[in-house]
Amino acid sequence: MTWKSKGADTSAKSVVSKKWSLLLCIGCFCGGMLFSDRIWASPEIKGISRTTRVEDEKLKLVSEGCAPETKDVKRESEDIMGEVSKTHQAIQTLDKTISNLEMELAAARATQESVVNGSPVSNNLKLTRSNGKRKYLMVIGINTAFSSRKRRDSVRSTWMPQGDKRKKLEEEKGIIIRFVIGHSATAGGILDRAIEAEDEKHGDLLRLEHVEGYLELSAKTKMYFATAVALWDADFYVKVDDDVHVNIATLGATLARHRSKPRVYIGCMKSGPVLAQKEVKYHEPEYWKFGEEGNKYFRHATGQLYAISNGLATYISINQHVLHKYANEDVSLGSWFIGLDLEHIDDRRLCCGTPPDCEWKAQAGNICVASFDWSCSGVCKSVERMKEVHQRCGEGENSLWSAEF
Repeated sequence: MTWKSKGADTSAKSVVSKKWSLLLCIGCFCGGMLFSDRIWASPEIKGISRTTRVEDEKLKLVSEGCAPETKDVKRESEDIMGEVSKTHQAIQTLDKTISNLEMELAAARATQESVVNGSPVSNNLKLTRSNGKRKYLMVIGINTAFSSRKRRDSVRSTWMPQGDKRKKLEEEKGIIIRFVIGHSATAGGILDRAIEAEDEKHGDLLRLEHVEGYLELSAKTKMYFATAVALWDADFYVKVDDDVHVNIATLGATLARHRSKPRVYIGCMKSGPVLAQKEVKYHEPEYWKFGEEGNKYFRHATGQLYAISNGLATYISINQHVLHKYANEDVSLGSWFIGLDLEHIDDRRLCCGTPPDCEWKAQAGNICVASFDWSCSGVCKSVERMKEVHQRCGEGENSLWSAEF
């Protein structure tokens, strides 16, 4: 082998080794980069996982800490509900106190008006105050007129106790009964003198500061409730016509069942047509307020007998100067309660017919509260027939004195 050839081989080997060296360097470089990426990536992942674990621990601590907070919230909710209950009770007590104050205010107004006008009612007010705050079950006001002396006597001789029995009824049963009448257009005239003489004899009349007249029944109704609530603190105030038969014990038991209710309006509820014709009976001059011709009135109790609770009587007394009067007094009363939070109670025992209707019901054990004839808006020919109705449909005197209300 010549030197020349050796030199060529050496040169070739040198070239090859250079190529391999270059490839090896590139390979080492790439390997180093790959290795360094793995080294740097690992701590980053470990960091993330470590952070996640820390966050998990924090969440765990928070979740564990929620249990006592939830209990605290529960206790706070119970405390709040307790406070709400106490507040509700306090509001109810306050509402009752306000109602009592309003009643006293109404009584004070009635006293002031009686003093200013010189009304005979003032004597009754003084008598009531001297007896203290006696609580009664009900006040029954029998609506009557100057011309109805015989009707009053027919009631006195049947279902209305007289003399000592009437006083006993007030003291033992808490039931007040009075004929309700105002004054004549001519003050101190013969009509007024006759009523005063009748009152001296029987002592069962309630005189109102009101001028009597058929077209003034709505005003008389307002005055009756305002005066009655000022005179007597009762659970209920009843209005009845002087030609209607009433079973007092049955009425008392009926009303006593609703004693716990704050505002009740009890009667035979009806909804008759609004009469626009001027010539007909019960014509309503303000018929246009009730809608188109042919419409009916809202539900209201028939006027022969109805009862309202103390709160409603007090409401009438306080607002009597702004309560509107319609032609019919039963419609007027119903209109005063529209929009109030009260309970209408439709009890058909307050409007039974005369014998044989009330007699059959009494024999069946369902004694009527009141009886009258729809055709007459009362007991037809009540002066002659009241005694018969009482004998056939009355509950019996013992029922009244043995009743517990």
